[in-house]
Amino acid sequence: MTRIVLATRNAGKIAELHRILGGLDVAGLDEFPGAPDVPETELTFEGNALLKARAIAASTGLPAVADDSGLCVDALNGMPGVLSARWSGRFGAGDRDAANLKLVLDQIADVADGQRGAAFVCAAVLVVPNGTEHGVEGEMRGALVREPRGSGGFGYDPIFVPDGETRTTAEMTPQEKDAISHRGKAFRALADLLPNALLP
Repeated sequence: MTRIVLATRNAGKIAELHRILGGLDVAGLDEFPGAPDVPETELTFEGNALLKARAIAASTGLPAVADDSGLCVDALNGMPGVLSARWSGRFGAGDRDAANLKLVLDQIADVADGQRGAAFVCAAVLVVPNGTEHGVEGEMRGALVREPRGSGGFGYDPIFVPDGETRTTAEMTPQEKDAISHRGKAFRALADLLPNALLP
């Protein structure tokens, strides 16, 4: 069985990929102490994911999966987008998630409820050491509420209500969120490609 390296040290992402990819042999970067930490310097989700996957495939000699994701707010012309994790900049040095969330809420405070559309977007890629690359994208559309609700998830989950739902993604169970999330959609699509993509 081919081992696949997930280009992250995030235990939550590794657990999520394990759930989605089932019986495949998946390892995180903590099992490869010499693997580089790759800065996300591209201007697209796919570009950042490819940067990470290419570097990890080259470093480990194994197929590498990487993703990049973020929140795209309609009223902010698609921002914070690829800057989602760093939206509050140096001002978010303490609790970065809380600072990012507060800044987005402040920026759209005057936006009417019917115009607070947003989407979580995830680009996931597989890079095989022979140079083969595959990329997919997942999206979860919804709207932003005015006050955080729920204690689950992370990042912007407490203010995002998916289409067809009344709860924020922070009020859902991990399994409920996985079933509809941008990352769940992208990883499931990537999982469908893996059997052929990993053929010798």
